[in-house]
Amino acid sequence: MRMKNKTAEQEKERMAHKERMRKTPSLNRSMPSIPKKKKILIVCEGENTEPSYFRQFRLATATVHPVGEGYNTESLVERAILLSRKDKYDEVWCVFDKDDFPNQSFNAAIENARKSNLKVAYSNQAFEYWLLLHFEDHQGGPLHRNDYGDKINKYITPLGAYYDSDNSKLIDKNFFAILCGIDKRYAERRVDLAIKRARKIYERYTDDHPAVEKSLSVNPAKEESSTRVFLLVEEILKYI
Repeated sequence: MRMKNKTAEQEKERMAHKERMRKTPSLNRSMPSIPKKKKILIVCEGENTEPSYFRQFRLATATVHPVGEGYNTESLVERAILLSRKDKYDEVWCVFDKDDFPNQSFNAAIENARKSNLKVAYSNQAFEYWLLLHFEDHQGGPLHRNDYGDKINKYITPLGAYYDSDNSKLIDKNFFAILCGIDKRYAERRVDLAIKRARKIYERYTDDHPAVEKSLSVNPAKEESSTRVFLLVEEILKYI
C-alpha cells in the first residue's frame, strides 16, 4: 500500500509541476514591441537657417530629418520627391520662400507639392518672417526681407543672442532657446504666440475665399507677408 501511495503522490506532484510550467511565461515569447517613431523629412531651400532651426527640436516620439538643398521653388519640390523615395517617411515637407522668384514658379511649386502628397511650409517673403512673429504681432502686408534681420536682432540682442542674417544665417541654441522661451508680456511661449499670429494672417486670405479649403490659399505669391511654417512647427511640437 505504501508503494501505491508513493506512486500516487509522485503522479500528483508531476501533474502539479506540469501545471506550474504551463502558467510560467515562456522566455521564448516575443517581448512587447517598441512603438515606431514617426519620421518626418523636411527639405529646405536654405542651406543654413532652416535646417539649423529644425535640428534644434528634441523630440521623444518622432525623428526629424532636415536637409538644406540649395534648390528653390519648383526644383526643390522635385528634389523632395526624389529624396522621399530613398527612405520610408511618414511625412515630407518642403520649406521654401517667395523671395524674388516669379509668381508663377512659386505657385506652381506649391501646386506640384500638393499633387505629390507633399506638405508645404512656404513663407512670403522669407523664412525669417516666421522668426519675427515670435516677437512682433505683425499684421501681414508688405515687409521686405532685407529688414527682417535688424528687426529680429532688436529683440534678441538684449536677451544675449544674435542672428547673422548676412553671413552664417545660423540659428544657434541661444537663439532657439529664446524662440521657445516665455514672453513675460503675455505669459506665453514665444513659439505659441508666433503660431497664433501666423495663423491669423494666413486665415485672412482663406477667409476671403469661402470656397477654398483652410489648408490652401488662392494666390500665395501675392500674400505678403505670410507664412505656413506654423503648420509644420505645430506638427513637430506634438512629439516633444
